[in-house]
Amino acid sequence: MALIELRQLHKAYGVVQALRDFSLSVPEACLFGLLGPNGAGKTTAMRILATLLGPDRGSVQVAGVDALEDPRAVRRLLGYVAQEVAIDKILTGRELLQLQGDLYHLGRSDRNQRIDDLIDRLAMAEWIDRRCGTYSGGMRRRLDLAAGLLHRPRLLVLDEPTVGLDIESRSAIWELLRQLVEAGTSVLLSSHYLEEVEALADRMAIIDAGTVIAEGVPEELKRRLGGDRLTLRVREFSDPQEADRVRALLEPLEGVRQVVVNRAQGFSLNLVIEGEPVVERLRDRLAGAGVPVFALAQSRPSLDDVYLQATGRTLMDAELAVAGQRDVKQERRKSM
Repeated sequence: MALIELRQLHKAYGVVQALRDFSLSVPEACLFGLLGPNGAGKTTAMRILATLLGPDRGSVQVAGVDALEDPRAVRRLLGYVAQEVAIDKILTGRELLQLQGDLYHLGRSDRNQRIDDLIDRLAMAEWIDRRCGTYSGGMRRRLDLAAGLLHRPRLLVLDEPTVGLDIESRSAIWELLRQLVEAGTSVLLSSHYLEEVEALADRMAIIDAGTVIAEGVPEELKRRLGGDRLTLRVREFSDPQEADRVRALLEPLEGVRQVVVNRAQGFSLNLVIEGEPVVERLRDRLAGAGVPVFALAQSRPSLDDVYLQATGRTLMDAELAVAGQRDVKQERRKSM
């Protein structure tokens, strides 16, 4: 039986549909990554799983417990570390962890032993007895993670745990997550960092517009693409018309598929190729049409290519689209 079963979740905020028929199955003792741009629905799904938000419809089960019927039982099973860190600035880090332990009704000796263990594992000894108001972002994130782990949950839910962190803090968190999974803890981690999901996840799902569009083992998802990924620039900065013209030239070629215009990178083109002579035929086709080649790069498929295959745009394009929508909304508010 899977540890987490989310089935056909729907959630709307007014006219904005955050989740659409969202379904996900997460096995035991696994680090499961949710990859998607900001605004894809990752945080909404995690808040529903953590019983902090109710879906409009759908079902949520954790270890066989219905989270909608018995949220208190589910809360005992999981630790939740939100994207936004909220820490009392007056307390020291140790005092905050002691308060967290008291809220979970841990005995004093057990509580203090667990705190000392987490301080050591997250390299917090040098600053744990300073007031939280003096902490950097990386320190606060490590303390927040320690608070989520203090009651030794069966499932740890992390929403963008390393956004904006320095390399040292990110490395400490990555190492701890690997240790937790080896010890049998299940981890559900959301991220829009490709390298983070690729480095940590045993299994993953790609989220776009509130829906799971691909799911599986990262390497297997990349193998399904087949062939190599080719990135082509006909000039340093092209335009939509030229990019569309080049795409029309390349799509009929044998061995070429999934030709996508990458707007985020100067209207370059991404495509999948299969077979050795394809690059030479591609160069000949462009030369015959009088189209220059500014740059051509060939590589094995990546998770970004998996996202591109599923959605027709790169993860960077998706991030820029969300940022653009946010800017438009802010401008409208200012003009009202």
